[in-house]
Amino acid sequence: MSSNKKYWKSVEELNENSSIVETLRNNEFVEEIPTDEFLGDAASLASSNTTRRDFLKYVGFSTAAATLAACEGPVHKSIPYVVQPEEIIPGIADYYATSFSDGFDFANILVKTREGRPIKIENNKLEGAQFHANARVHASVLSLYDSLRLKTSKIAGKDASWTEANAKITASVADAKAKGGKVVLLTNTSASSSTDRLIGQFLAANPNAKHVVYDAVSSSEALDAFQAVYGERALADYDFSKAGVIVSVGADFLGDWQGGGYDASYAQGRIPQNGKMSKHYQFEANMTLSGAAADKRVPMTVAAQKQALVQIYNVVTGASVGSSNNPEVAKAAQQLKAAGSKGVLVSGIDDKNAQLLVLAINRALGSEAFNTGNTRQIRKGNNADVSQLIADLKAGAVHTLIMNGVNPVYSLPNGKEFADALKKVKLAVTFTMKEDETALASSIAVAVPHYLESWGDVSIVKGSYAVTQPTIRPLFDTVQFQDALLSWTGNTQSYYDYVRGAYAGAKTWNQLVHDGVEFTSLPAAAGASADFNAAAAVLANAKSAGMELVLYTKTGMGDGQQANNPWLQEFPDPITRASWDNYVTVSKSDAEKLGFENWNVANGGLNGSVATLKVGTVTLENVPVMIQPGQAKGTVGLALGYGRVASLKEEMQVGVNAYALYNNFKAEQTVSLAKADGEHEFACVQLQKTLMGRNDIIKETTLEIFNTKDAAEWNIMPVVSLDHKEVAATSVDLWESFDRTIGHHFNLSIDLNACTGCGACVIACHAENNVPVVGKAEVRRSRDMHWLRIDRYYSSETTFDGDNKTKAASEGLMDSISTLRAMEDPSENPQVAFQPVMCQHCNHAPCETVCPVAATSHGRQGQNHMAYNRCVGTRYCANNCPYKVRRFNWFLYNQNEEFNYHMNDDLGRMALNPDVNLRSRGVMEKCSMCIQMTQATILKAKNEGRVIKDGEFQTACSNACTSGAMIFGDVNDKDSHVAKLAEDKRAYHLLEHIGTKPNVVYQVKVRN
Repeated sequence: MSSNKKYWKSVEELNENSSIVETLRNNEFVEEIPTDEFLGDAASLASSNTTRRDFLKYVGFSTAAATLAACEGPVHKSIPYVVQPEEIIPGIADYYATSFSDGFDFANILVKTREGRPIKIENNKLEGAQFHANARVHASVLSLYDSLRLKTSKIAGKDASWTEANAKITASVADAKAKGGKVVLLTNTSASSSTDRLIGQFLAANPNAKHVVYDAVSSSEALDAFQAVYGERALADYDFSKAGVIVSVGADFLGDWQGGGYDASYAQGRIPQNGKMSKHYQFEANMTLSGAAADKRVPMTVAAQKQALVQIYNVVTGASVGSSNNPEVAKAAQQLKAAGSKGVLVSGIDDKNAQLLVLAINRALGSEAFNTGNTRQIRKGNNADVSQLIADLKAGAVHTLIMNGVNPVYSLPNGKEFADALKKVKLAVTFTMKEDETALASSIAVAVPHYLESWGDVSIVKGSYAVTQPTIRPLFDTVQFQDALLSWTGNTQSYYDYVRGAYAGAKTWNQLVHDGVEFTSLPAAAGASADFNAAAAVLANAKSAGMELVLYTKTGMGDGQQANNPWLQEFPDPITRASWDNYVTVSKSDAEKLGFENWNVANGGLNGSVATLKVGTVTLENVPVMIQPGQAKGTVGLALGYGRVASLKEEMQVGVNAYALYNNFKAEQTVSLAKADGEHEFACVQLQKTLMGRNDIIKETTLEIFNTKDAAEWNIMPVVSLDHKEVAATSVDLWESFDRTIGHHFNLSIDLNACTGCGACVIACHAENNVPVVGKAEVRRSRDMHWLRIDRYYSSETTFDGDNKTKAASEGLMDSISTLRAMEDPSENPQVAFQPVMCQHCNHAPCETVCPVAATSHGRQGQNHMAYNRCVGTRYCANNCPYKVRRFNWFLYNQNEEFNYHMNDDLGRMALNPDVNLRSRGVMEKCSMCIQMTQATILKAKNEGRVIKDGEFQTACSNACTSGAMIFGDVNDKDSHVAKLAEDKRAYHLLEHIGTKPNVVYQVKVRN
């Protein structure tokens, strides 16, 4: 039997009312230990000279007391649900279908939420979903938690309620109507049928009002051309999977041309199937993603591109309009004509005549890839209307100006004049998420919600209808522009009721909200005739008036709306591999003439010259210069979207505002540039440029060899010597392998043919795995924390095959050294290859054998694990990793004012994924192959009592990849897609000869 005896230390304990007894019950000591005296004062602690004996004496008081005094932990209050929402299960993610639209980017997406917090954007993969998420759309979830968002409306710079602001706006509109003054609504392209109807109702109620649509990056010339032929102000859509021959004249269709979103259909035709793949010609000035992917890229000025377009028009249609005769263009034109309906031509030239020829050529071909039925509705801007508005503002002819989704003070080339003209308006109102440049110049700034806080609808293409639904309650005191329109037209409905009431599609409303989108395929439109020969005659006379400036939008920054997003600022440009900047790109030959240089400094950072640019009367000073392989001679490039200051954290105020040079909404300008004093420090993550003949890293071949030769000849497997015989390197092993056929075994397959370098996977990885942002200074020290990088390689000769031949032809030590040194310099028009590289999760991982504390180890499912709590930061694993994919936390990036990004404020941390811990200073981190996602899939299937289907297993990168370049799955499921790819004749492993046996498989790149 157990004893029930009670033991006591003194008779005082027998006194139930004793204060001493009560104190001892709750504390170890009767009197409070004065730990604050020796640990609370940082200044005295720093100046003290505590001996080891004194320290042990302090510890002797109470280790717990001293620890608590030294480490005051934050207090987190958990508030339980009074009535728990049925759809929310703590710890389980919910997904909502919605749509992204900001006037520049559009997408049908899913939003992952945790306990009511949106934390990640994913692609809506249902049939009918049109645009998938690019890097900017993936990053938009972080913009929801931007601490510099406008939190309430402002009148004359002071906080005000919407009621006060609305009263002033309503009075001004009424005053304008009574006096016959002009009211103008200036908006971006909403692509929203409900918004268009509301604007129409407002205009009907106010005959003195006018609606002007303004796109910061204009497509007006293409819209004008399409409207002239087809009678609709829209853009033709393209399905590149239906094209056997693709010719692009100045159109970066894998980038932002016409809103982007073409990479998925393009990649389908680029993966060799049944011995066939599409042929791609690219004629352009700047090196672009499309040019990098092309089979044949020809750099040329914009003037030469216009003449090339005429030459192609002559060949395809049989016309005989005078133009230059370029043999490369002639070859492309002949193949395009021979392809007939399997051919397609696109152009990004800002010229109505050029766009008319595009329509004429595709009509003559009968191109199946050319879609005039389901036209794109995402650009509606009209240059003529915007120019007229500016003239009216200067003349004081506008009474009330109401703006939504635009920032003309920043994005117009004459932004300062626009700001000055606003002073002549009786009332200038802007609906905006940020107190941006235009908001600061307006009388009233109305705070609007983020799209993740809003209801709405969007028709990205004709025949498509998608809903936008809120995934979180509004964080601030905001008002939607559409709700304002409803109130101004006397409609008491909420915008949600208005959208729902107007919907008349085939689905039920609940089904539409669940799916997010519905789509109907429409027949091709019958186009009218136009004088195409006259358009060609104008283009045939095109000539360069000097050095040409070609303005473009970067894959990361776009038109600059998300300039305060640190994920996008630190996102390395796929071509230059530089972040935190825009810069003038110039060819090597032009750089030598003008005295521009790039060089590396002692810490590995890239530095360069700066230039002064002048277009017309506008001058930009101290513009960094990047020497860009593939830049057409006689041209320079400069990215829009940078140089913003208003409503940006200091760290994000980078670059120069190239919109100042965007005269007449033309991307091509005649520019003069000269070297200026000083130098610029770039944050470039990849200093090596060429592959230097290392064809075991990126393996490639031609379609002809792929079809006619055995795989052993073009997918060469490395061999080693064993018992004086050559054997396959993969057959020799230092380790005794264990049985990996039991359970799941994960592989990731990366197809180099399908990868366009778009970087959506990089941002998705950031969002899923709480990857920290380190800032420009740390990136320059090669301390970027990206778990996934996309290496970009140039050829030293005009082709990678030429590199291999040059390397093989070298003889002797000195000749080899000089040859390799020469091969470090890329060709003036190189071939380009992209290669995503993350932790390869080697089955025989070199990192695991050198870790002194077993912080990194291998799991049965094929993943290389990291136990962060065990890691002591020796970095032996990074030294021993041949792929250089491990990242070391030099600093604490969370809640640290030295790294003032989203992790340093309470609002920004709402984007963090609770399934992935935050790493602290002094530990190594890397790709985990999204183990939290694979385990969640296993548990879900287990709870549902079913077998996991092929395609269910995903990582953040594979889920974000719309081109199909990344396929993830279980190779132990022999019927899975990834298992078949692992056995494909194009499959190889990176650095296969070193015997690490990676679980990431690459597919040999095939060029046509």
